[in-house]
Parts: sequence; structure tokens; C-alpha cells
Amino acid sequence: MFSRQLLAPLLESIDSSPAVALLGPRQVGKTTLALELAKTRPSLYLDLESERDRAKLSQPELYLADHLDKLVILDEVHRAPGLFLVLRGLIDQARRDGRRSGQYLLLGSAALDLLKQSGESLAGRITFLEMGPLSLLEAGAGRADDVWVRGGFPDSLQAASGARSLKWRQDFIRTYLERDVPQFGPRIDAQSLRLLWTMLAHQQGGLLNAAHLARNLGVDVKTATAYIHLLTDLLLLRRLRPWHHNLGKRLVKTPKIYLRDSGLLHALLDVGSKETLLSHPVVGASWEGFCIEQILASAGSAVQAFFYRSSGGAEIDLLLQWPAGELWAIEIKRSLTPKLERGFHEACADLQPQRKLLVYPGQEAYPMAHNVRAMSLHALCAELAELQASH
Repeated sequence: MFSRQLLAPLLESIDSSPAVALLGPRQVGKTTLALELAKTRPSLYLDLESERDRAKLSQPELYLADHLDKLVILDEVHRAPGLFLVLRGLIDQARRDGRRSGQYLLLGSAALDLLKQSGESLAGRITFLEMGPLSLLEAGAGRADDVWVRGGFPDSLQAASGARSLKWRQDFIRTYLERDVPQFGPRIDAQSLRLLWTMLAHQQGGLLNAAHLARNLGVDVKTATAYIHLLTDLLLLRRLRPWHHNLGKRLVKTPKIYLRDSGLLHALLDVGSKETLLSHPVVGASWEGFCIEQILASAGSAVQAFFYRSSGGAEIDLLLQWPAGELWAIEIKRSLTPKLERGFHEACADLQPQRKLLVYPGQEAYPMAHNVRAMSLHALCAELAELQASH
């Protein structure tokens, strides 16, 4: 059992909100975390992929009304979209009886329908949390390379060998394409989606070009865009937004794309080991995407993420905007002797960030020119996690 950073925010949300939705890809550990939490209070767990548990909810209002004194955990809740209206009535009934929090924990594998349906039905009654794969801090000291190469899905990370880990990830991808994706939208050809997924892997860290992807897939731009939205909503793809504030400069306005789990990226490219990865053209983009995901997982949902690029060549890999408006500029380099290009300094002159950081694979933290501080990914993640906990 890994210690998950999300446990404390999850407990806090359950204690302050009638319903909490915990969203994340399959096999990421949502059920394990929910069952661990259930040990702390009277709870009822229902798996809506189980016919027996679905049968209990044939008359959901009657069944759930008998369990208003418990935290009811509904796993794979997207399989029963009609429940949300029932939950709203039960939550309102419990409010009238003086119980205002800790009633329902909803687990879902995708954001799209669950967010729409629950947001409409449970407005003002539900809190959303997102759970990703295991982070660098959660996996434990000394496992940075394993988390990078294998990704953060617990079964992949803990596999007995690199070959077994790769096989698990390849099976995971196949299951998503053949079984899970059709649940969350219109019927999509699995072969086309697999091809798109692989093309996105080859373009890791690049600017999104839906027209180019559509041509290669042999579909129209609208269809290609729908596929990309689907992978984003399944929390498998990140579209990193460009910095959008008007600075009187011509800025890139297209998002950058990253497959969120580095292990799935490597599986799509048939990269099974660190040795193979280090000689693969994707190594730099893979490291950049891995660092971005680790940083954002540690920073928490209150922090907004962007990249910055101007037509004149000024560029920053990652901008963190804090709720009070403070900006951190982060450059990512996979070199033990990293050097900053002029474009980073020009971008910092444009934006005037409060902190300027360079993340690199070494362990030593040291100052660089122009008030930039070089530090390890693990050290930055630990600092961000501490800041999140203090707020």
C-alpha cells in the first residue's frame, strides 16, 4: 500500500461536502484509496460493474435511504448516470435532518460525462478531485528512474521485471481501446484511436496540429479533435495551455500535448527499458513531460499551468500561476551540466516571474546567473507538496 498524497485532501473534502467525486484513469488506485478511507468511518462500498451490486440499486432511492448514516462509496459510477438525480434528493433530505457532509464518494474513470451529469444534478453539493498515477514522492526515494520508465500505475511500477511491466502497459492500452473507450462516447474505431494515440506519442511535447493528425488518420478535423478531447477527458492526455495574457507580443496560441503517464508513452513506442529510452528520439520530450506531470501533481489543483512561447523565440517550458497571481518560470533540461538559452531569459524579461527555476537530473541545488536556481525534480516536488499541505 503506497501512501497517497491525495488522502488528506480527500478526507478534508468528505468532511466538508455532501458528495465527492474522485476521478482518475482505471487501475490508478482509486478503489484502494477509497477502501482505505472506508476503514476510518461507517461505510458501504458498491461496485457498479458488479451485477449483484447494480441489482441492489434497482430501486436506488429505497436502498440508499436505508444507509443515510454511512459514507456510501459508488465505484464506476458512470455506469449508472440516472443515480445523480436520486443522490440530489437524498442529500437534500439529509441536509434537512442536519447532516451536511460525508454522504457519498463517487469513483469514476473519466471526467467527461461524470462532470457534466453530476455538475448539473449536484450543483453546490459535490467536490471534484483528480487522482493520477503514483508520483515520484509517493513511489519512494531512489525510484525516480523506475517511475519515469515504467510510469506511475501501481501494477506497472511493481511488476517483477521490465518485460512484465511493459506487457502490463500494452494490455492496459488494449483494454482501454477495446472495452473502456466505447463506454464514454460514440463508437470509435479502436484501430484509428490506437493510431492516433501512437502519433501523439511521437509528437510528445509538440504543438497540437489537429489538421495534420486528421490527414494522417484519414478522417476530418472534427473527428480527430473529438478523439483528442476523449483522450483528454479520460485523463490520459494533457493539453498544456499557452500563456494568454496580452503583452503586446505575438504569442503562440496553440496548446502543447503530452501523454500524461510516461510509462504509457513508452509502451506505445515499444520502449521497454531505460537503456532503450536513452537512445530513442523521444527521450528529451519524455523527460520534459514526466517532469511537468510530477510538478503539477505536487503543486495541487489550485495552481494553473501554462507554457510561454513568442514568435521571436522567447520560451519557458512551464509557468505556474498561483492563486494570488505569483508566477514561477520553470525550465526543464535533461543534462547534468544544464545551460539556459537566451529565449528563457527573454521570456523572463517579458513576464517578470517571482521565481526562476531550472529542473535537471542531478541532486545538487545551486544558483545560476540571472537569479535562476537549479534544483532536482524530487526537491522541487517536495517543496511544492509542502506548500500545498500548508494551504
